[in-house]
Amino acid sequence: MISRRRMLGLGSSVVAAVPALVLAGAGGAAAAGGGSGFPTFPVAPGYQVNVRSGPGTNYSVTRVLPLGASVGLRCQCEGTTVTGPYGTTSIWDNIANGEFISDAYVKTGSDGYVTSRCG
Repeated sequence: MISRRRMLGLGSSVVAAVPALVLAGAGGAAAAGGGSGFPTFPVAPGYQVNVRSGPGTNYSVTRVLPLGASVGLRCQCEGTTVTGPYGTTSIWDNIANGEFISDAYVKTGSDGYVTSRCG
């Protein structure tokens, strides 16, 4: 079976949004990752993604990534299952100390882990 992430391919986008993870409107903070030494990946085009204090939708929102952001992945871990433009996953990406976003909104090119697990 072909995964949803692989079927989307490069440059594809999905119209649906997960309200618990995505906020519409202006504002947001600078993207993490540039020059951080960690592998950097783009956030889904057209989405302002909530950054949370832990790997799940039950954690508080600490900031919102702006449209067109890229993020550096420090590590990845298991958390709340989320559906986004790149499929359904329980993988969460640690982008800074105490900052996580669902991998369902990050174009890593894989349905699995692409960097080390958070420990």
